[in-house]
Amino acid sequence: MDTASLSWNVIDRWQSQQTQFAPNLVLYFGSRETLSDSGRYRELREMFPDACLMGCSTDGQICGDEMMESGVNAIAVRFNATTIRTAIENAPDARHSRIYGEAIGRALASDDLAGVFVLSDGLAVNGSELVAGIGMHVGNVPISGGLAGDGSQFIETMVGLNCPPESGKIAAIGFYGRSIKIGHGSAGGWDVFGPKRRITSAEGNVLFQLDGRAALDLYERYLGDDEIEALPGSALLFPLQIHDPKRPDHRLVRTVLAVDRDKRSMTFAGDMPEGWVAQLMRGNFDRLASGAAEAAQLARDDLGELKSNGGMAILVSCIGRKLLMGQHIATEIEAAGAALGPNLARIGFYSYGEITPHATSGICELHNQTMTITTMVER
Repeated sequence: MDTASLSWNVIDRWQSQQTQFAPNLVLYFGSRETLSDSGRYRELREMFPDACLMGCSTDGQICGDEMMESGVNAIAVRFNATTIRTAIENAPDARHSRIYGEAIGRALASDDLAGVFVLSDGLAVNGSELVAGIGMHVGNVPISGGLAGDGSQFIETMVGLNCPPESGKIAAIGFYGRSIKIGHGSAGGWDVFGPKRRITSAEGNVLFQLDGRAALDLYERYLGDDEIEALPGSALLFPLQIHDPKRPDHRLVRTVLAVDRDKRSMTFAGDMPEGWVAQLMRGNFDRLASGAAEAAQLARDDLGELKSNGGMAILVSCIGRKLLMGQHIATEIEAAGAALGPNLARIGFYSYGEITPHATSGICELHNQTMTITTMVER
């Protein structure tokens, strides 16, 4: 397995490592403003005419120990003994997210499928329903990836698979064969606070009431006037931890994507099941950085005896972590890099939601406010 990093900015244009191999996959991540110009895709296609090109818009791109707010970061990969297949779906209606996932799962399902990496529109898709749909057809095969971002603007997100990125798209790659080894790790670093509350009214990923009170009223109790005006972006600093009361050890985190001030409701990146328990969370720099290192260590250890092989690590972290850490964001990226070690080329992005197997159950689910890492090496 060979890798090479590339980046694009408005001044230097494309800068890349020297490659002496023909990649069969190029992953790229960039700002919505940059990817809205299809020229970046066309340039990648000219450079790599035979490669699969897959990418999305973000809230910032990770390359090595650095984070870029604008431009494009990419990684070119040559698999020597692994085959890949792709699937792409239009996603015009979030209510049909499970159906879109099922279509992708059917397209990729195979006895020798080793893993799935998925990128999805971050605003028009219910991430938890999407993952559940894929899982119905690929079984216990691990699914990872993330929801595309649009900074703190929440206007439009974009995904592309062998075509210029567009809104309302879901793209996925399946990796096949016994030569590839895929590891996963995920951790948060947020702390719960305040009372536990019951989700008393919700529909899919739209939360209406907690303990019989309007959901937006709860959030506004913890926000100042300026933060209330800045919703939904300011709510990213206060995610919700949720769990089924029958499974108190199986906790998920949900982050806000939109608010409806008239209905006093909040739309989250994944399902908010009625009857589940919810509790507010907040974070601090040290705990978030430690969480990133923990996720990296888990993803590296998951490679077993191959953890010293060369390969790549795809980091997908949440926009809420970036907003909280601000100029200190490099701390979590560096912490993850130190735990991953020098043999894994690192790329990634800040997202509206992270997809990975749950650390406790192993079930692939949508997460929020986590650092999730997918590692890949070949035997």
